[in-house]
Amino acid sequence: MWYLCYFYHRLLDYRRPEVEALTKLFGGSAKFEWKLPQHHHLDSPFHFIWLPSEYIASKVANRSILVKCMLELWGQGYSYEELKTSVQTFPEEYKLPYLGVESTFRIVVDTFGKVLSSDEQRERIESFSYIPFKGRVDLRNADNRFWLIETDDQFSNNGLPPTVQRTLFFGREVGGADRKLLPTFSLSNRKYLGPTAMDAEIAFLMANQALVQTGKLVYDPFVGTGSILVAASHFGAMTMGADIDIRVVRNGRGPDCNVWSNFKQYDLPLPISLIRADNNLPPWRGDLQEIFDAIICDPPYGVRAGGRKSGGRKLLKGVKGPYVIPEEKRKDHIPSTAPYSLVECVHDLLDVAARLLVMGGRLVFFYPVAVDEDAKDIFPDHKCFTLVSHSEQILSTRYSRCLLTMEKTARYTVDVSEMARKKHLEFRENHGMLTEESRENGTLRSKVFSPADNLEVSSGLSEMNIKSDKDWKPKYRSKYV
Repeated sequence: MWYLCYFYHRLLDYRRPEVEALTKLFGGSAKFEWKLPQHHHLDSPFHFIWLPSEYIASKVANRSILVKCMLELWGQGYSYEELKTSVQTFPEEYKLPYLGVESTFRIVVDTFGKVLSSDEQRERIESFSYIPFKGRVDLRNADNRFWLIETDDQFSNNGLPPTVQRTLFFGREVGGADRKLLPTFSLSNRKYLGPTAMDAEIAFLMANQALVQTGKLVYDPFVGTGSILVAASHFGAMTMGADIDIRVVRNGRGPDCNVWSNFKQYDLPLPISLIRADNNLPPWRGDLQEIFDAIICDPPYGVRAGGRKSGGRKLLKGVKGPYVIPEEKRKDHIPSTAPYSLVECVHDLLDVAARLLVMGGRLVFFYPVAVDEDAKDIFPDHKCFTLVSHSEQILSTRYSRCLLTMEKTARYTVDVSEMARKKHLEFRENHGMLTEESRENGTLRSKVFSPADNLEVSSGLSEMNIKSDKDWKPKYRSKYV
């Protein structure tokens, strides 16, 4: 059946992939199909989706973060006369179960691109007198919620996605996102934070992309302050994390301000384990395979924090040989580290995921790209994975980060392992060259925030006769998109 999916107007590239992931989570291999209302742009918050059952539609909408509501559409039109005709022609067998005297109801009036006064809303609700509601109105806990959604026309929509004329939708709600999660898990209320703590909304989206649910085992190899694992744990998963900084995973800022305290704050199950581990030299046994259902992480790509790996510059250059830590210093010893290039970091991440993910398990992580690049051409590739989706989030006028969702579709074989080993040795031999190239080319952070870069972009905009950076992109794509 076709449903109207009414999205929150934010994180536009994340919306459809999230719904598709949740459809797989609750419907398995169930078929789905998208289409847009007539005259609507792809960035419009209104999308039609075909799903095999109301059960799946309800589960998807209720679990989602970006679906404002999912509606069984009773009618639509460009005027209230057209809407009335459309509602009256909707099959009675679909309407009657929700109009009985034993059920309560509420009509919610919502607008997109305009604002209605309370009197205007009341007038519109009263115009539905032609629908034979027999139950009583309940504004708090109605059994059935109906939505009237009204959009503005293209001449007064304040730069929002263009529609030819005003559109009206009326339907019965089958589900909608619980946005109360976001203020509850907001970073502003979090006990233990770091410079790379993941925003709660993005963390929940990543968990949805990874098909996290009760009983699944989720791993974050760059756990930091545990924001991603907190979201996964909320959805019932067992969690495990690792970080190269032993101070983070051991004590944080004290006994009441560490990764563990973030889980205790929300009464969530504690992680199975937090370990000090290096993504470049993973601690797992060689014969250990297929133990995690999902790996979700935000690799250090050099904007808020640079990547580090074990060894130190002298060790990696061969100037100094391996050494043994004296027994009396082992407890408080912090191992030396060296710069960890993005390309090497992602290679190691894919190799660990290919080995430790179960078949069908998902790897979800962020990857930086230049805005003017064809992202698909530079995404990392691996024999064991298939790219499911990518969602872009703009960091600056020239660089963005893409949320990549990859699914394991092939076994980790001896050949794949040998290729990874050779590549690892190649990276180790060329560490000095990679570090030098990084210095010459500049870090991603310097490219994102460089004043010279901003001047270059401004100059380019001037040549195109564009007055400001705000006019460079569609007005409806705000900084939150």
